Amino acid sequence: MHLLRFLIDPRTPPIGARASTCPSIKYSPAFLAALGGTLALLTSPACGKKHGSPEWNTPPQSSAPATTDPTAPVATPSRKTPKPATAESTTGLRFIAYNVNNWLTMDRTIDRTELKNVAKPAAEKHAVIQVLARHAPDVLGLCEIGTREDLAELQSGLQASGVDLPHSSYTGGSDEVRHLGLLSRFPITSTATPAQLDFKLNGVHFTMNRGILDATIEAHGMSYRLLGVHLKSKREVQEGDQDAMRFNEARLLRQHVDAILKAEPNARLVVYGDFNDTRGSASLRTITGNFNDPSYLTAIPVQDRQGLRWTHFWNLHDIYSRFDYIAITRTLKPAVDFNRSCIIDDPDWIDASDHRPLLAVFN
Repeated sequence: MHLLRFLIDPRTPPIGARASTCPSIKYSPAFLAALGGTLALLTSPACGKKHGSPEWNTPPQSSAPATTDPTAPVATPSRKTPKPATAESTTGLRFIAYNVNNWLTMDRTIDRTELKNVAKPAAEKHAVIQVLARHAPDVLGLCEIGTREDLAELQSGLQASGVDLPHSSYTGGSDEVRHLGLLSRFPITSTATPAQLDFKLNGVHFTMNRGILDATIEAHGMSYRLLGVHLKSKREVQEGDQDAMRFNEARLLRQHVDAILKAEPNARLVVYGDFNDTRGSASLRTITGNFNDPSYLTAIPVQDRQGLRWTHFWNLHDIYSRFDYIAITRTLKPAVDFNRSCIIDDPDWIDASDHRPLLAVFN
């Protein structure tokens, strides 16, 4: 009977799965009251849960002229941060990496109906906010954000739920639809653009689909440099082999990591995001590097409360995979609280995204 429940509902853990030490955050009545008003901020119509893989569709382009380079990293000015309803850290850092599954406007399949130019349904946005508000990140690294306005909408929804992350960075690559975003409770002291984001494959020129987000924050007197990526998906495309494209993007990321560590060997570096590949792949080995080298990156071995490590559920093919990672330099490894770092497996995770978020706790 338990197996049947798991096949029907992927949120049901398999028999015999061991428990994780990842704690659940308890939230206050003040948080619950604040969360009740969040849905009003998310004005997009709730049309029900999607089917298939609509994230591969492309929304129409805006007719408004761009006033700045849409791929250029930006940081918002500081403003006073009110105390959130959930408990915030007074030392260290709580970092969440999350692919929020197309928080953007696009063509979608909802309830088996093809719809044009539709925002992420309000119920899904609300679920994203609920998951994040429970776990009170100090810094939030995001994949699959649409416009800067989409990033600001998520930021406002979190603020209304008691999690104020007033500082932001936003960037992208050749994909005009999906971008990378970062929200932080702490000031963003600098941003950077990698020296190279282009590569050639069989004589064809490519640019990294979503680029590399590079932002440095200062928290409790400590510096953290965060590199966010969303590598090429496993979807086959006519332009080239998807494995080779993803490998080349991973190579460019590693090249940027090496350049940073050459200039600053003791950099407290966090590399995170949706790598769209598994631990044994050439892409992952390229990113983490050689174990015997000082520049090796450790992928934090997070798991959920059942001891399971998958982060992505592909509904169309019923496949569970570990695609999302938070990796750190040797310098930062002693600061990681491995017992509190985890894959967030709240019951409503599947209502928010096809990915489960990762939490890394730094002391």
